[in-house]
Amino acid sequence: MIGKINTTSVEKLKPGERIADKEVRGFLARRLDSGAISYAYRYRVKGTNEQRLISLGIHGTITAEQARTFAKKRAGEVADGKDPKGEREESRTQAKLEKLTEANTVGAILDKFEARYSSKLRSGDQIKSSFERHVRPRIGAKSIYDLKRRDVVEMLDAIEDGSGAVMADRVLAHVRKAFNWWMVQDEEFKSPIVRGMARTKPKELARKRILADDEIRDIWSALDLMTEPACYPAYVRTLLLTMTRRNEAADIHASEIDGDVWVIPASRYKNKQDHAIPLSTAAKALLPEGKAFLFSTTGGKKAFSGFSKAKAELDRLIAKARKAAGKPAMPRWTLHDLRRTGRTLMARAGIPEDHAERAMGHTIQGVRGTYDRFAYLEEKRRAFDALASTVALILDPPADNVVTIGARR
Repeated sequence: MIGKINTTSVEKLKPGERIADKEVRGFLARRLDSGAISYAYRYRVKGTNEQRLISLGIHGTITAEQARTFAKKRAGEVADGKDPKGEREESRTQAKLEKLTEANTVGAILDKFEARYSSKLRSGDQIKSSFERHVRPRIGAKSIYDLKRRDVVEMLDAIEDGSGAVMADRVLAHVRKAFNWWMVQDEEFKSPIVRGMARTKPKELARKRILADDEIRDIWSALDLMTEPACYPAYVRTLLLTMTRRNEAADIHASEIDGDVWVIPASRYKNKQDHAIPLSTAAKALLPEGKAFLFSTTGGKKAFSGFSKAKAELDRLIAKARKAAGKPAMPRWTLHDLRRTGRTLMARAGIPEDHAERAMGHTIQGVRGTYDRFAYLEEKRRAFDALASTVALILDPPADNVVTIGARR
């Protein structure tokens, strides 16, 4: 029926009935089967015979007069040649697409990877930092579905030019892991990373550096001068005397020590097997007392992790001392070189190769490695004691018998 749409007239409508406003052409009110009253505006798209109905709202959430105002506004838009419903649908579609695109950008995927996976890793902060500095600024805004190999290659080119090939490969490894993780979640996504994108070869990166006797002495002397972090001198010396890797020693916990044996659990050892280290007297003396993390700057609550800053300070002290002594600058060295040096010192002390390899925690290959489960604890104890004795001799050598690593025996 036709009449004036107002509160009284619409509330008299029965389910299925409607009223067309006699003043604003196309303005309608209808009572639905549910009992609700819906306001709408019907119009013809300019230049066509197509009619469209656009909702104005539900009675109760808006009044009849408010609905009339909305209808007049839509009527004005139609008079100007616009298509209110079509434009609204297009706007909603565009917003949906933008939201979808935003959710599938590289940056969004990295966010999910960090939250669900990498944040649980000890290296999580390093991964996040590499994403922030090298990945997000270059490809973070791109849709993962539009990402091409060329985008990844150009990113790696820029990283290599600015930070070196090694850094480019580290970032590549992190991004590859994130993309592989996302491929498990999204069957539509295929990672653009392929073999051959790395900038270095593992063999080229393999280090062979071992520390000479005078370098060991210089490191020990410089450590005596370090006051912050307080745990660092003992930590570095422990690396050499136990031939452990950086994080293996940094994460040492009081619960892993049983008398004079330190057992690194399989959960945090590289070969995924428990590794028992009989501690020499010198190594045992380095470990601080405590019931939690032994090397810590937070009273044992967290394991020591400030490697870069502490190493830089140690290198500064070494450089200063060598310059004052008229010695050349010490060639670049890393904490992992201590592990390689310890293995060399064991050989120098006459420790059998098998025993030295077991002391390092290396897996013995072949049949012997499969069936020989003897712990070799006493053999390893002699090996670590011999290492400690050799280091002590290097630090305080006989005046007429200073021998450097690599010298003929």
